[in-house]
Amino acid sequence: MKRVSFRPQGVCSMNIDIEVTDDNKIESVAFLGGCPGNLAGISMLVRGMDVADVIERLEGITCGGKSTSCPDQLAKALKELGVN
Repeated sequence: MKRVSFRPQGVCSMNIDIEVTDDNKIESVAFLGGCPGNLAGISMLVRGMDVADVIERLEGITCGGKSTSCPDQLAKALKELGVN
């Protein structure tokens, strides 16, 4: 099991904690801050997914006038931390 913590940039959430299984499946995602209902939903939807699939689906999503979003930051966390 790999555990990573990521400090997102440009979004309302302040931290993302991620657990990934040895076969690169998302075990859990927990956001600190941000929109609680939406982020809890994202966390549940990505559980069990392959890391590469999560990155592919979430990368590039924006929020309002921002150039990023919490889902995009999750994808960045997975890429930057080498969890793929």
